[in-house]
Amino acid sequence: MNKLLPIAFLLATLGFNSAHAQLFGGDEQARRQIAELREQLTARMEATNRGQLELANQNEALRTEVANLRGQVEVLTHELESLKQRQRDFYVDLDKRVQRIEGSTPPPPSADAGALLSTAPAAGASAAGDPATESTEYEAALTLLKGGKHAEALAAFNRFVARHPQSASLPNAHFWAGNAALQARDISASRGHFNTVLQRWPQDKVAPDAMLGLANTQQALGDARGSQETLRKVISQYPNSTAAQQASQRLGR
Repeated sequence: MNKLLPIAFLLATLGFNSAHAQLFGGDEQARRQIAELREQLTARMEATNRGQLELANQNEALRTEVANLRGQVEVLTHELESLKQRQRDFYVDLDKRVQRIEGSTPPPPSADAGALLSTAPAAGASAAGDPATESTEYEAALTLLKGGKHAEALAAFNRFVARHPQSASLPNAHFWAGNAALQARDISASRGHFNTVLQRWPQDKVAPDAMLGLANTQQALGDARGSQETLRKVISQYPNSTAAQQASQRLGR
């Protein structure tokens, strides 16, 4: 009986060790699974964080873009209002200039400029010696300009200049052609007409306004320095003119 006790003890010990190995071996596997789950969870959290950061960056970029677009809209709105105001000022100034330069009230706006032009002779020779035709063509071109038909007015003044090279209204015709071209955004033609007035009739009553118009063409081309220099020339060469007063205002004097 006593001989069997060591054997029983040995068997019990072996059984305990086997159970212990199974217990701790399962615990090790559980640890590995937990570690793997932790790694997966960490990876998912990092991915989520990266996604949230990217989304936040995109939102910030969108807010910046919206702010920029709003700023552009405000600038464009301001420029549009300024353009409308300049357009209104142009027509008010045009009426004043017509009355001052021409020395008489222009024909009513209801005059049919197209009909007047259609009655003008096509040949320059026959029209050149006819004062009535000359006056009709000139007033018709002026009416087109007052009606806002800038391209048509420019073409009409160009025809007048070609048909009546000896006309006393030639300085005025070039001056108004320059204004029509400027409004039609034909800057090259506008500069040509204004320069013609200044070169051929520097002492004419429209010369100061022609030089002011030349400054406007420079401004339209983005030549601010050249425009300011021309404005200073208006003041120095025609100090007592209305154009000189306008140039002083534009220069902030």
